[in-house]
Amino acid sequence: MTKIYPNASSSPLLNPNSPSDICKTVEPDKSTLLTVWKKSLIFNCDGFTVFDSHGNLVYRVVNYMSSSKGHIFLMDALGTTLLTIRRKKLSFGDTWLVFDGETAKNPLFLVRKNVNLLNPRCLAYVNSCNQKKSSLLYEIEGSYAQRCCAVYDGRRRRVAEIKQKEAAVRGVAFGKDIFRLVVQPELDTVAAMAMVILLDQMFS
Repeated sequence: MTKIYPNASSSPLLNPNSPSDICKTVEPDKSTLLTVWKKSLIFNCDGFTVFDSHGNLVYRVVNYMSSSKGHIFLMDALGTTLLTIRRKKLSFGDTWLVFDGETAKNPLFLVRKNVNLLNPRCLAYVNSCNQKKSSLLYEIEGSYAQRCCAVYDGRRRRVAEIKQKEAAVRGVAFGKDIFRLVVQPELDTVAAMAMVILLDQMFS
């Protein structure tokens, strides 16, 4: 049976154009490679399960958006909550706030869906939550439906990519529920997973 997680080596996990063009370059010797499975480990709950390059469970996502709780938890393998994600109330467009741990105050950053039809390549913007001056941190481009996206920082460096998962056995294909997340050292994998979660909320 084909494994859903990659076999390539990667660096340690936690570190402080058309869609086809976006998905061309990967530097496995410098990047962190994760396999993301759109399946929750909790029965009857939406979410994700994330493995490292050795097949170890590193993150799990529990989605309570359909319940009265109305939030999403990103947790580590032991169940410790790393981030809490909530939809921003009374906001124009599809905007989400990302908080540290299980807090609901002082968000780390916000992610806003692009509604500008003049820039169709852009999917979403990631901004800081500084009350005095909010600044653009990252821009996400590509097609989440095709699992082909790139995250660019303010200097237009490609710091993360979402790519289709290739099976190790010829003739065996993975669906869109299993894909790769490639994260460069300039971006924390926890923040990258928050972006994946929100792209799924915005475009699924």
